[in-house]
Amino acid sequence: MAQVNTQGRVQGKVALITGAGSGIGRAAALRLAAEGAKVALVDREAERVEAVRARIVKAGGEALALGADISKAEDMEAAFRQVSDQWGKLDIVFANAGINGVLTPIELMTPEEWSTTLDINLKGTFLTVKYAIPQLKENGGSIIITSSINGNRVFSNFGFSAYSTSKAGQVAFMKMAALELAQFKIRVNAICPGAISTQIDQNTDRTPELEEIVIPVEFPEGDQPLEDGPGKPSQVANLVLFLASDESNHITGTDIYVDGAESLLHG
Repeated sequence: MAQVNTQGRVQGKVALITGAGSGIGRAAALRLAAEGAKVALVDREAERVEAVRARIVKAGGEALALGADISKAEDMEAAFRQVSDQWGKLDIVFANAGINGVLTPIELMTPEEWSTTLDINLKGTFLTVKYAIPQLKENGGSIIITSSINGNRVFSNFGFSAYSTSKAGQVAFMKMAALELAQFKIRVNAICPGAISTQIDQNTDRTPELEEIVIPVEFPEGDQPLEDGPGKPSQVANLVLFLASDESNHITGTDIYVDGAESLLHG
């Protein structure tokens, strides 16, 4: 990570990022910190965000490492309280944390498996936004939600019924929130990544029964037209920085795809 840019695009702003210990969340945290933001790093695994915090501080930035489960109201309420106690304001919220969950045919998915994915991905987004609003109301700000091409443009990833439902729900929630919060100068947008090199597969359980419902689709030239392979977390972080900055101050209620045209091919 380069030294903090004292004239950065989010200089002096305070950001909270969920799922900040790895992948897109970590890349966004490092990018925002490099551009001058003070960053609260939230993750279920506290040791992962502590490593990110140490990296930001070493580069001359400010960061706070917070262990929290986004699906638990008390955890998220406490996280935002700590941000207020530390810095006294909040400008940017990146509701990024999520899981793939169990990938299995609908017939075989248990109610508990369904609920786990929806609780983390959708309820977690709701709680993150809910507890951010009181602080964001003071001066306005930007909320960015990590959705997906799945459930919005792509429906051919078999076994992703719970995941795709949660991701479609996030986009609908984003649009409702954008309109409701516009009067407070709070912008709300969603990013929809395609295949990105992250560690989300660590939170994925693929059942053998998936093979029974898969309809094979082959792309001889590969399924990422713009690049040869998945995108990078840093490419998504560039979009997050834009939406977090004042450069996007007239953009709200919008879902933006960052997938190298992958979803157009699949769709």
